[in-house]
Formats: sequence, structure tokens, C-alpha cells
Amino acid sequence: MTPSDKSKPRVLVLFGGESGEHGISCATAAGVVEAIDHDRFEVVTVGITPQGQWVPVDFSSDQFQISEEGVAQVPAANRQLFLSPGDGHVVSLPTQLGPEFSLADLGSFDVVFPLLHGPFGEDGTVQGLLEMMHLPYVGCGVLASAAAMDKPTTKILLHEANLPAGRWETVTASQWSHDRSGVLERLAHLGLPVFVKPARAGSSLGITKVSNADAMEAAVIKAQAVDPRVIVEQELTGFEVECAVLQGADGRPRTTEPGKIAMRDDVVFYDYKTKYFGEDSVSLEIPAKIPEHLATQVREIAAKAFEALGCEGLARVDFFVDPEKDSVVINEVNTMPGFTPFSMYPKLWEHMGIGYSQLMEELISLALARPVGLR
Repeated sequence: MTPSDKSKPRVLVLFGGESGEHGISCATAAGVVEAIDHDRFEVVTVGITPQGQWVPVDFSSDQFQISEEGVAQVPAANRQLFLSPGDGHVVSLPTQLGPEFSLADLGSFDVVFPLLHGPFGEDGTVQGLLEMMHLPYVGCGVLASAAAMDKPTTKILLHEANLPAGRWETVTASQWSHDRSGVLERLAHLGLPVFVKPARAGSSLGITKVSNADAMEAAVIKAQAVDPRVIVEQELTGFEVECAVLQGADGRPRTTEPGKIAMRDDVVFYDYKTKYFGEDSVSLEIPAKIPEHLATQVREIAAKAFEALGCEGLARVDFFVDPEKDSVVINEVNTMPGFTPFSMYPKLWEHMGIGYSQLMEELISLALARPVGLR
């Protein structure tokens, strides 16, 4: 990694991270780095280890792809990287500092592509850091990233915007510790079945479908192992449909036709294993075979949700659509969708005529055109 001659925009691709979605972030980076036009952009890859160190990565996309062995991990290195406040320079230092050590300025970057999923990356934390560094970056800003990462906050904002988001209850660590019986009584009003989830996690980590009240306590404890803040959602009927949103140059959101997650009848729900390793049990139906008026509703609501949360760049809005009830309900909003070989977001845009490389170019161009700071 050496300073650039600035003959073309310099893109720092940031991936890995401290969340449980570390491996999925690696797989996302593998897809993105391969898709970016390297003749137009200079790409530099920086990994964040599970322990939180920023390290240089000699990137090979094959190294970080999802495989039968599972997902990859950013390896430890003998040097670590730091951002210089105010000017966006990257500085390299040895991991073990001694009386004699070498410091290297690796130059500045034009834009950062933060391919991080989950807490400590997708939740506004890294976005805030990049704002402090005066570095443009791809995707949503601090507030939208934080609000969309926290599922109860997402639902509050969606309800305030008169958008359908279902019924839910929030369980905090303090409530669970001091009034467990009261919490369980409150959750009982949602009826059964419900889904118990970590409030700030993705990739279906820590989720339990509860159909028996006796299983509720164990489900909350399981979710708390991922996040002490838990959301319990009333089950939504129908099937899962996803809509990709991409901001236009004029700032207005563009949407794709919806895609459907089609699962075998014996799959209980779209969990982590099914999502990333269930090629035989799940498939993507693009476009989703749903009534035209419901598909239109999905696209209109996705655009409104994007604006209600203050999203920028990109997002994927997930729904449950029930043709029998003629209903469309938002499940969640994802501000940094996956770009793995199984990911819906790039496939939806490919269906709309925007290929993977063109999609990367649009996202980077949007970030470069966006001012840093308050906007």
C-alpha cells in the first residue's frame, strides 16, 4: 500500500469488523472488489480484525468468498492502520511498538466504501468516524445508519411516517434484569407466534421463532447473547419480499421490482444458515410473482421508508407481502446490504439493467458528489 499519484479516484474498501457478521462482510468485500472497475478507480483494501484492529490486506477475492468450509476472517498483521483526523490520511504503525519503529503515511483517499455489517460498522459508528476525518463514504450517514440498525427505533420512525411496520415490544437489559415477570406478561399481549431478535444485528443472528410461551424466556436469553437490547415482533403473514433502493443523482430514491425469498416448505424461517448456506432450500424469485398493485405498493413504500429514515446512497427494504390479506408490511431496512453471490441487492439491480460494476460506479460517484459534514 503506497501513496497514489491521484491519477484516478482512490477508494478505501473497509471490511471485516467486530460484529457477528464479520465473515459475511468479508464475502461482501470479495464481490465488491472484483466488481469495481480498477481501470477507473484505485482500490485499496483495509480489513478490521474481530478484535478491532485496522490492518492492511493483500486482497484476493477467492480468499474471502463464502465456501463449504464457512466464512473467512481478516487475518492479524504485524502492522496496523490509523486515520489521521481532519485530512483522511492513513498512517501505518507496527502492531508491537518498540523503541525503534517506522511510521508510514500511506496517503489520503477520495472515498471510503465501508462494507461492514452489524454493530461497530453499519450502525453509525464508523460513519461518525469518517465524518470526523472529513472523508466521503458510500451509503447512509450517521443518523440513518444508527436508526436502521436499531430495529425498535426503525419501527418508531416508520410508524411516525404512517408506514406499515407491524406490532412489537422492546426488552432492555435493565427491564429483563429487574422485572422479568412483567416483561413476559407484556410480551404475552403480542400473542403467538412471535419472533425474538437482537435489536441491533443482521444476517438473522440470534433469532428464535417462539410458538410456545414456555420457550419465550430462553429465546430472549439467546437474543441477549448477541445484543442486550431485544425486540419481540408479532409474526407477519405472507412471504418475504425485498426491494432495493438506490439514490439518484438528484437525491431521489430509485427502486427495483420486488424479489421474493422462496423457501422449501420444511424451512421454518430465513435464518443465518439458510441465508448463506442453503442453496438447496432457498431461491431468489426475481421479479416476485405477486399482484401488480402489491408490487407497486412495495416500491412506493420502500422509497418512502428510505426518505423517512434519512437514508443516502443505498438501502434494501424487506417486506412481508400477503396477497390473501392484500397487505404489505415492512420487516426491516438494511443500510448496507450484502453483496455476496447469494445477495438479493445486486441481483435486483441487475434485473433492472444495472450490472454489478455499474452499480459500484454509481455508489462511489454518489459518495464523491456528496459534501462531507452537515447536509
